Amino acid sequence: MEIFPAIDLREGQVVRLFQGDYDKMTVYSKDPVEVAVGFRKAGARNLHVVDLDGAKDGRLSNFDTIRRIVEEAGLSVQVGGGIRDEDRIRRYLDLGVSRVILGTIATKDFNFVCRMASQYGDQIAVGVDVRDGYVAVSGWKEITHLEGMDFCRRLRDSGVATVIYTDISKDGKMQGTNLEAYEELSDIKGLNIIASGGISALSEIRKLKEMGIFGAILGKSLYEGLFRLEDALKESE
Repeated sequence: MEIFPAIDLREGQVVRLFQGDYDKMTVYSKDPVEVAVGFRKAGARNLHVVDLDGAKDGRLSNFDTIRRIVEEAGLSVQVGGGIRDEDRIRRYLDLGVSRVILGTIATKDFNFVCRMASQYGDQIAVGVDVRDGYVAVSGWKEITHLEGMDFCRRLRDSGVATVIYTDISKDGKMQGTNLEAYEELSDIKGLNIIASGGISALSEIRKLKEMGIFGAILGKSLYEGLFRLEDALKESE
């Protein structure tokens, strides 16, 4: 199973939001490249980056920071946050990003996602954020009528190879992830599932691996020292 330590960027800093609330933000570092290099030195191969400014207002104010991370960290980087058209997809891929993550646009323009998946293959992932079983968009403020599991199946059928699934109720709380949801998702054959939100124990990484989950994103649990990245990587082997 692949492990993706996470860097959330706001105004060039490494931050974490609680439950997606921009007013509940903790700054962990002013040097994202240093953090990314630290992850590599700990043994990481991958990195999950979210441009929070891009997600909020569509700006590319963190583009240069992401470029430096890609160039200097020596990791396979996937990026999400405000990616809503092909021009931005191409700009990130030209930068050397391994995978771009589409979010809200997947519910607003499903045909666009189908076209991008057909054109760019595994370089496209979709973030599916779920609250009470239904997909939430626009910074988790809007709950759609789309049932999360059904939407994941629809994405698989459309040619999307990878879904990053987040149970919003677990995000940032460090009280455990939704293992039951990932157990159900593991039955969707032909779709790589990356677990995100609330992973707070090495035992959860072991259980996700046993389910056949493709990857896991680790954020606050690393920054708050619940466990070491080295130990999480060992558990995932």
